[in-house]
This record gives sequence, structure tokens and C-alpha cells, in this order.
Amino acid sequence: MSTPNSPFVGIDVGQSQLDSARHDSPSTHSFPNNPEGLVKILTWIQDVSPSLVAVEASGGYERALVHFLSSAGIKVAVVSPNQVLDFARAHNQKAKTDKLDAHNIAYFASIMNPRVFSPPSPVQEKLLALVTRRRQIAHMIIPEKNRLMQASQDIKPRIQEHIDWLEEEEKEIEEKMRDLINSDPDMQEKLKILSSAKGVGNVSAFSMLAELPEMGTIGGKQVSALLGVAPFNRDSGKKKGKRRTGGGRYNARSAFYMATLSAIRWNPVIKRFYERLLSQGKEKKVAIVACMRKFIVILNAMLRDRKPFMVQSSFV
Repeated sequence: MSTPNSPFVGIDVGQSQLDSARHDSPSTHSFPNNPEGLVKILTWIQDVSPSLVAVEASGGYERALVHFLSSAGIKVAVVSPNQVLDFARAHNQKAKTDKLDAHNIAYFASIMNPRVFSPPSPVQEKLLALVTRRRQIAHMIIPEKNRLMQASQDIKPRIQEHIDWLEEEEKEIEEKMRDLINSDPDMQEKLKILSSAKGVGNVSAFSMLAELPEMGTIGGKQVSALLGVAPFNRDSGKKKGKRRTGGGRYNARSAFYMATLSAIRWNPVIKRFYERLLSQGKEKKVAIVACMRKFIVILNAMLRDRKPFMVQSSFV
């Protein structure tokens, strides 16, 4: 059982190996990233009895570990590689190995105390899998269309056939996402609320529901940070650096970027805000990021209050 002075554990996840370390010890322990290794690392963690286990996001390789530890009652946090890297650089740690990464993750957790992972509902988990697969298919369609333009006449029919198949698969996945959300009253209500805001189409709403499940339960600053559009300062002494954004959930941010571009055209609140920023001399990229931040805060408040978008409302 953890105590106030319990250590923090960091785990660097690889395709075949799990490197783990305590923030208060130079030792590193390695386990295979397979079912047997999960049992072994759980036994080690239970002996350590940490305050928190921080696992670095690793393209999905961390998913089985996080769910396994969470189901065993271990407090787990999934942390962004970029945040850990920036943290290590800030502490003059420039070398990079898997074992050193584990220590950096543990030390990061001990200082930053990241948010504890909350297991998604079965519907959210299925939706995330569908959203991920749809994105993969969309990414395959783009290069195929580029190849179609450059291909010889003999090859073009084969490429077009593949594009047609991918587009049909994309439509079927979108149908499955709609059916899945319609099977869950809470998700159905959230989709209706999000879609009431001009700029939010089905695809971007599906992405938010799957990849930002915390929306509506946390504050505006927190949801902005999750999306990676919360500004942070780079100040040192009397030197005042520019405020920048970064980190966050890349896939969710990419989908929301497209939703914001649509909102700048069609949503009266976001459109006015964007035009005002431009009139003040802001660069377009800066204005777009500011619009993303404003828009996600509005949508977060809508889900919190369970109210549809209204131009004249308390959260606009």
C-alpha cells in the first residue's frame, strides 16, 4: 500500500521490452513486453508500492500494460513523450537510452504528478478503435490518389479500384461509429450537443468523444492542455519569452484543427473572434490556435452543462 513518501515509478515501453525505474533509485529493471512480462512487472510494482506509475505513451504498445496495471488496482498515468523530453532537457539531461528514459519518466511523475488514468468504457474503447482505423484508411487514400495522377494508363484502373475499396471501407466504419454511439444514450446526447456547434461534423465529434473522453468533466485550461493548445511561458529572470503551445494528444488536435477551420468560416462566435485577432495584427497561425483554444473551451463547457451551442450563452 502506498504512503505519502512512496516512490514514483516510470516505465519506458518498447515493442518487446519494458524498462522500469523508481525516481529515488539508480537501478533499472527490464521485463519482456508480453503476458508473462506483465505479470512479472506487476509483482515488482506491488513490492515497490508506489504512489503512481507513469507510463510513456508509445504508439499503442503501452495499452495492454496500462489496462493490466489499472485493473490490478495500480494508479497509472499515461504521459506524453514530448512532455517528458522537454522536462529532461530542462534538467540538463541530454543523453537518451531506454533505461535512462525510465528514470526521466519516474522523476517527471514525482515532480508533475500527472493525472491518473481512468479506464474507458467499453463503448469508448470500441469507438477509439474505429476512429483510429478510419484515420489510418484516410491516410492511405491520400497517397493513392496522388499515385493515380502519375500512374500509367495500364495501372490507373488498379489504383482506382483500391481507392474505391478504401472509400467504401471508410464509409462502413463511419456507419459503425454512428451505430455504436446510438447504442449508448450518454454518448448519443454528447454527440448531439457537440454537433449543435457549427464547425463540428460527425468525424470531428467522433474523434473528440473517443480521444478526449475527459471533456465535460475537467476545466477549460485542462482540456486545452490535453489538446495541446494551452499556452505556456518561456521566461527566465527578467527575460520574457514568447508564449507557446505544444504537447497534447496529436491525433485529437489534428482532427480538431480541421473542425476549427470550418468554424472560422461558419460559426459566428469563432469567426468574429478570428477576425478580431487578425485586425489586431495577429498572424493567421497564431489566430487559428487561439480559435482552437476558445472553441475547445466552449465545447467543454457545453458538455459540462449539457447544453447545445448558443451564440448568446454563458459559456461563449
